[in-house]
Amino acid sequence: MGTPQPAAPRAVLVVGATSGIGLAVAQQLSARGDRLVLLARDEARLRQVADGLPGPVEVVAGDVADEDVVERAVTACVAAYGRCDAAVSTAQAMAYGTVASLPPDVLRHLVDVAVGGTGNLARSLLPRFRKQGGGHLVVVSSLLAEIAVPSMGGYCAAKWGQLGLVRALQVEVRRERGVHVSVVLPGAVDTPIYRQAATYAGRLGSAPPPVVTPERVAQACLRRLDRPRRLDHVGPANLPAVAAFRLLPALYDRLAGPLVDRVVLRGPRSEDHGGNVLEPVPSAEGLRGGWTTGGRQRGRSGRARWRG
Repeated sequence: MGTPQPAAPRAVLVVGATSGIGLAVAQQLSARGDRLVLLARDEARLRQVADGLPGPVEVVAGDVADEDVVERAVTACVAAYGRCDAAVSTAQAMAYGTVASLPPDVLRHLVDVAVGGTGNLARSLLPRFRKQGGGHLVVVSSLLAEIAVPSMGGYCAAKWGQLGLVRALQVEVRRERGVHVSVVLPGAVDTPIYRQAATYAGRLGSAPPPVVTPERVAQACLRRLDRPRRLDHVGPANLPAVAAFRLLPALYDRLAGPLVDRVVLRGPRSEDHGGNVLEPVPSAEGLRGGWTTGGRQRGRSGRARWRG
C-alpha cells in the first residue's frame, strides 16, 4: 500500500537533508508536491541537493544543535510559504568506542545534536503550530534508543535521551488540537553514516544486518506525517532485539560484546579519528552507503570491496 497523499501541499522543514534518510525524505516529499526548507551543516551540499529536487526548496546551513540556526530555518519556512506545517528531523552523527575512550567533545556533540537539537525544534515549532492551528514534528531516532550496545555508548546515550525527550513532549501536547509528535525508530539503514562515523575502537564500523533502505524509512516518515503515531519501528530485527534486551538481560549482556565485534566492528583497522561528528564531510554524503547483509558493497566489476 502506498503512502496516502495529503489534501494540499505542505510546507515542511527537513533536518539532516543532505544524506541518508534525510535526503530520501526530501526527495519523496518534493516528488509529491510539498514545499521544503532543507537544514544541514554544509551550504554547498545543501544547494546541490536542492538543485536535484522538483519542487520549491529553500536552504538554511547550520547545525541543529544551535538554537539560532533552528529558529532561522523555521522562520525561513514561514517567510517562504506562509506557514510551517511539519518538520522531519533526521540529523545525527555516530561514534564507535567505549564510553571511557570517547573524547568529551565528541560525546557532548552526539548528545547535543539528538537531545539539544530536538529541544531546539520543539521550542521553535510549537508556537507556530499553535498559532496556525496545528502541525507535526516527526523525529527519526533509532533502535538504539531502546537497547544498549557496547562500543556505541555515545550514540546510545544520544538516542536514549532523544527518545525520553520526545516521549515527554508527546505527553505534553497530547491535548493540543492538531499538534502531533511522532518518532520513527529504524534499525540498521543503508546510509553513509557508518563510514562517516568517528572511531576510537581501533576499527571502522559497519552496518549490522539486516539492513533496510533509507527510502523505506523515509516512507515511514511520510506515513507518520499523514497518520500520526507515537512510535514506529522500522526493521525486522527491532522488536526481537528490544524483547531480548528487556526480558533476557543476562543473556543479552553476555552476547552483546561478541556480536558487536563480529557484525559491527568488522571493518579494517583504523587510527582514531573524529569522522563527521564535529565538522561535516560533504564529499562522503549521499543517499546510500552500499551496505548489504554481508556488510560489503559490490563494485561494477562484481567483486566485493569494503566500504568502511
